[in-house]
Amino acid sequence: MAFHRQLQLDIQPLILLLFYMVSISYALSDPEILLKFKSSLTNHTALKSWENSSNPICNGERSNWIGVVCQKGAVLGLKLENMGLSGTIDANTLVALSSLRTLNFMNNNFNGSIPEFNKLTGLRTIFLSYNRFSGDIPGNAFKGMVRLNKLYLSKNRFTGPIPASLATLPRLSDLKLDGNRFSGEIPVFKQEKLHVVDLSNNQLEGPIPASPSKMNADMFAGNKGVCGAPLKACEATVTIIFPTSTTPADPRENVSPNFMNKISMWIIVIPIVVGVFILLAIVAFVIINQCKKPLPDPKLKAIKVEDRASAASSNETKPAEAAPKLTFVSDDDGDKFDLQDLLNGSAEILGSGCFGSSYRTSLPDGTAMVVKRYKQMNGVGKEDFQEHMRRIGRLRHNNVLTLVAYYYKKDEKLFVCDFVHNCSLAVHLHAHQTLGQLGLDWPTRLKIVKGVAKGLAYLHKELPSLIAPHGHLKSSNVLLNESFEPLLADYALIPVINAESAHELMVAYKSPEYVQHGRVTKKTDVWSLGVLILEIMTGKIPSNFLLKGKGNSEEDIVTWVKSKLGDDDRETLLTNLEVFDREMGAIGVGDGKTMKQLLKIGLSCCEDDVQKRIDLKEAVGRIEGLKLRNMSNDGEFFSAIASDCEEDMKW
Repeated sequence: MAFHRQLQLDIQPLILLLFYMVSISYALSDPEILLKFKSSLTNHTALKSWENSSNPICNGERSNWIGVVCQKGAVLGLKLENMGLSGTIDANTLVALSSLRTLNFMNNNFNGSIPEFNKLTGLRTIFLSYNRFSGDIPGNAFKGMVRLNKLYLSKNRFTGPIPASLATLPRLSDLKLDGNRFSGEIPVFKQEKLHVVDLSNNQLEGPIPASPSKMNADMFAGNKGVCGAPLKACEATVTIIFPTSTTPADPRENVSPNFMNKISMWIIVIPIVVGVFILLAIVAFVIINQCKKPLPDPKLKAIKVEDRASAASSNETKPAEAAPKLTFVSDDDGDKFDLQDLLNGSAEILGSGCFGSSYRTSLPDGTAMVVKRYKQMNGVGKEDFQEHMRRIGRLRHNNVLTLVAYYYKKDEKLFVCDFVHNCSLAVHLHAHQTLGQLGLDWPTRLKIVKGVAKGLAYLHKELPSLIAPHGHLKSSNVLLNESFEPLLADYALIPVINAESAHELMVAYKSPEYVQHGRVTKKTDVWSLGVLILEIMTGKIPSNFLLKGKGNSEEDIVTWVKSKLGDDDRETLLTNLEVFDREMGAIGVGDGKTMKQLLKIGLSCCEDDVQKRIDLKEAVGRIEGLKLRNMSNDGEFFSAIASDCEEDMKW
């Protein structure tokens, strides 16, 4: 018996070791984990390369798999925004990624309940904005996520109260719940370093607690029942307490003066309230009767978009059950007009871009307008599309083209804006000779660069939830008004453009970080700005956009400029002055140095390595610091630059 007991004691450690070895042998590798996770997704064509990759996922800090973020050879996060993904975010599978710290699924098509992220206790950031998640979030949904720093749930369809577990997360600093249907009162947040709490456009009510009351008022806008700092003060409620007595007495002896004052107040208030209701009833009656008046039977002119001839020759009309209506994005756009007013005018095609054609037409009063037709937006639901249009419609800046109105149809969209008379920057850089125009001079080009930088900075400030707030910055999307002030166009389209079309056509997806690593960053717009600066300074057409992002860097403008400058920038510039566009004409004495500085800023914006690339704030600051000199008397261009080079050899 003792022998058998001893044998059991000797065998037990071996059995445990055997089970441990078996469990290790059946543990999934990181590639197997990600492929299993992918199988829970639908419409995952953007991740097709995962299945065909024979390379390891991570090579140090570099990722070989699209959408995967690496650190020290391990999977740090997933950045799968703007990919048209749907299905299930399988948190149970992701638990096996021990180094996972960040998840980004913004701008996709996920729906249903929020995933079980509390199983991933190591997460620091979660980005789920611009999806279709819905339903109540359990109060303990984020319990135990003590490392969570940022949570973005904007523009979904969540309902119910804000989860109580959010109020106690010790490291939470950024919380964005705007554009949902959260209801109830705002919880008391206990974090000391809570920098951003965006609760706007929900159905919340009650007073704002002390901690988030330090935020901007915009963070609480769109909640009709919310009050208190930084919004208007909450109204005090009047409570009437009737005195009770067991013995009859003179009422005047038992009723306090304070009570009598309240009764007197109600004697005054009640007639006023009744009068207001009567007035509202009269107004409603008038409006209802006006709405019942018959509307004229509208006719919708069929416009063909393939070419100018078909647009100009289309005179067909067909009766419609209801007049198609424009949606105006702001109340301050002046006199409103109908879609029919635009279609009744003669349509002149301005051009056909990546996403559709643009037409110039005129209102009955002669005001020129532009209608741009988009067909690559049919993957966005009407509610999400309208909400994004409202955000764009609120933008107001001297260097950003204002959206006036839009027309929504499932298979196509129309954008309406004011006509800008001076064409695009691309026309003035590359087609001015054909049109019999002079090239842009140096002061005008510097003015344009400064305006573009200001407009881009404004977009980044007003649209912080977008990774690339412009996303499609190029010379043909910079319009020039009568004074050659630039206006940025075709911005903020990534959330509404079909993912496949966006990846194929948009400038953001031609950036080095997307071509090499399959991701767009906050500095992607900076790269686009740098390419635009080099285009303005050299007059060359950036071939990056013509190659459709295939990663061929042998012919792009950045490589060309660097090849002209060589290793010793100061010396080479003297003999390679053709890097600058001769069409700039005469420059002032001392302006050669300013031109070199701008060229250097452009190259700093175009660094392939995102970590080495300057950020937008630094780029804008350096551009703003550039000054013009007096124009040279002899009108010579290159002689002025050479003079500056000889005087100041610092690059």
